Amino acid sequence: MKQTAAVRPATPRQRAARAARNGGEPTLEFADRVPYDAYVRASTLHRLQQPLSDDPGEMSFLMVSQIMELYFGLTCHELRHAQRELRADRIWEALPPLRRAALHLEGLNAAWQGLRWMTPADFNRFRDRLGEGSGFQSAMYRHLEFLLGLRDPALIRPFRRQTEVYAELTAALAAPSLWDDVTALLARRGFDLPAELLDRDVTTEHESHPAVEAAWVRIYADGGPDNHLRLLGEALTEVAERFADWRWHHVKAVQRTMGAKVGSGGSAGLAWLQRSMARVVFPELWSARTAM
Repeated sequence: MKQTAAVRPATPRQRAARAARNGGEPTLEFADRVPYDAYVRASTLHRLQQPLSDDPGEMSFLMVSQIMELYFGLTCHELRHAQRELRADRIWEALPPLRRAALHLEGLNAAWQGLRWMTPADFNRFRDRLGEGSGFQSAMYRHLEFLLGLRDPALIRPFRRQTEVYAELTAALAAPSLWDDVTALLARRGFDLPAELLDRDVTTEHESHPAVEAAWVRIYADGGPDNHLRLLGEALTEVAERFADWRWHHVKAVQRTMGAKVGSGGSAGLAWLQRSMARVVFPELWSARTAM
């Protein structure tokens, strides 16, 4: 990992010596930039808020949106880590990043609490300033959806003139989703899955398949402690459930702040969000429970 000039590694012995020199008090003098700021880039983060109006409530809306963007990126980071482990048949090693992803999604959901104060009147004081800006246009959220198997090629079109972002989204759409990797893993573990499922066009959204459902029924029938596939199923279920929670909170936040008005980005707003919730993440993990 690249180190910035002001972040210098320290050993336990060096930390103990520094504490002894300081008499247990924190260090107050540095030759360069404060190490915390050099690592976290806090001063940079706090300069990224540029409200478009004088309304004091807009800062909450803007900063919570930025916090959510960071959580989108962090969750994607964890899911990609899990994918690498699953592709190498390391199920046990895939569990920690999946569990972290579920916890990050809890943090993402908690961010909605910072907007519970917003009424339609509050939002309307600065909404017009946003123009056509909409959360629908979040590229990192699209990355998250693609990783979870929710795929609609049309949704990358808004980014065509942002060439780097568009290239990254195109690559993400062309790569297998986490669920595609899980399905491939099941096939390698001996479950009878048809070739047309394993060789399908991954740019299209996965449709629930009875063979995948049957595989999960068999997996959950073994309740032993060494059944890592069942542990994988539960970790994936947590991710899917927390993501579904976020989508539900999004619907409720829209209802609270703007009712059924049309969306800023040109959609039908609430109605469009409600329809999108019908797309289920990891569908066979849920349908298999009926047969368990």
